[in-house]
Amino acid sequence: MIYTTNSMESYNRLLRKVTKSKSIFPSHDSLDKSLYLSTIDISKKWTKKIRNWTQILAHLSIYF
Repeated sequence: MIYTTNSMESYNRLLRKVTKSKSIFPSHDSLDKSLYLSTIDISKKWTKKIRNWTQILAHLSIYF
């Protein structure tokens, strides 16, 4: 759960950085395109494996 929360917060922070650098978008589609392209760039960084994933998965299976 901690890893998921941290990764989502990181993802949101990086998206805010993209939208903050350009404060006005001409249309909603341009905002969507910008966020889509930044999501592709962000997802390239997500190649790192999660530490202790088997243990985390075991705990999650107990709870859920």
